[in-house]
Amino acid sequence: MSGEALQGQLGFGLCPDTVDGIAGQVAEAARDGARVGMVIGGGNIFRGQYLAGRGLNRVTGDHMGMLATVINALAMQDALERQGLATRVQSAVSMFQITEPFIRRRAIRHLDKGRVVIFAGGTGHPYFTTDTAAVLRASEIGADIILKATNVDGIYDRDPRKDPAAVLHRSLTYMGAIQDRLEVMDTTAFSLAMENRIPLLVFNLAVPGNIRRAIRGEYVGTIVSN
Repeated sequence: MSGEALQGQLGFGLCPDTVDGIAGQVAEAARDGARVGMVIGGGNIFRGQYLAGRGLNRVTGDHMGMLATVINALAMQDALERQGLATRVQSAVSMFQITEPFIRRRAIRHLDKGRVVIFAGGTGHPYFTTDTAAVLRASEIGADIILKATNVDGIYDRDPRKDPAAVLHRSLTYMGAIQDRLEVMDTTAFSLAMENRIPLLVFNLAVPGNIRRAIRGEYVGTIVSN
């Protein structure tokens, strides 16, 4: 999910009620038996690309964005633990005092034990988005599906917030999404998911219970696959 999903109506930072609400939805899915890994962006705290156009070095900006994802991961970890779930935060950027390093086998072991694993720090490298980090981690742990939580009901042919006549797609192929330049994820993330044959479900996080419905295979959002 994007970092902006955690800011609620505040417009910046972390909204405690919103974080708790999302944690409650994740807890429902986990208690249903799903093994859940999470990747959260950092745009509610810092957007390196925005400042990169105003003189900030792109690499420096991306590193700052990685730190923002760690802040969000720790906030989500705390909220999930208050829901009674066991969690681990694994960071691609070494922060031994507050997170585990990302180790693939250890992450899979945590998931097998029923812990929610939150992957922070993006890929650990600049020039890659957290969308790409999510697909990368999903590929590494052998995920069955990637759930991309957004603030709209799925993937439309154009921005529904700007055009009320926008049409919701119920299913798409990865190649079609790339060719049509649908901007729900960046091309690198789409390509990696297509190559590794991991389906992607895009759905509205603002609808209570949608994470659980998605995990159960109910008809929500837009499915993208090969």
